Amino acid sequence: MNGLITIELPQLHFYSYHGLFEEEKKIGNDFEVSLKVSYQSEKEIINEISDTVNYATLYDLVKEAMKIPTELLETVAMTITEKIHQTFSVVKKVEISILKLHPPIPQFVGAVGISYTKDF
Repeated sequence: MNGLITIELPQLHFYSYHGLFEEEKKIGNDFEVSLKVSYQSEKEIINEISDTVNYATLYDLVKEAMKIPTELLETVAMTITEKIHQTFSVVKKVEISILKLHPPIPQFVGAVGISYTKDF
């Protein structure tokens, strides 16, 4: 049995319109997404892009989900995770975190976010 491979896309930046408040839906916010996708390699040695989980495709899946205004970051993370598994059935685990870099909280300095992990 071959080893588990993890593809990482750390600290991806997006400007999106996620949030509960009307202000967030109109003004938007900066977000940072970090993603880890693990799969069991079916090849002893990977020599072709078709033998792996393509990180460009992963990026496109995240980018498309970040374009859709959604009230909860949990929903965004879960949607991305399911789309990844639908696209790459070999995926065994997805770890994703989403940070809202400028939350609309008075006198708050810092970021807020969620992390989601799912094993398949």
